[in-house]
Amino acid sequence: MSIPIHELEVEVMNLGPSNRALLYERLIENFETDSKIQNAWITEALRREAEVVSGKISLTAGAEAVARARARIS
Repeated sequence: MSIPIHELEVEVMNLGPSNRALLYERLIENFETDSKIQNAWITEALRREAEVVSGKISLTAGAEAVARARARIS
């Protein structure tokens, strides 16, 4: 039995952030055909996560990052 896409979307959006991220990763894996590219992205994501967790870098809100980028190019 298939779930209508709009119902599935509601269910997914009700998941917590970590579960949505996990689902996103699995969906992307399903579409990725070149494992070299997929492995490179995974390696990069893990490197960035480690930098945040270790405190080497801190996260910036999206709006603030965009504002900084716009300030640099203007």
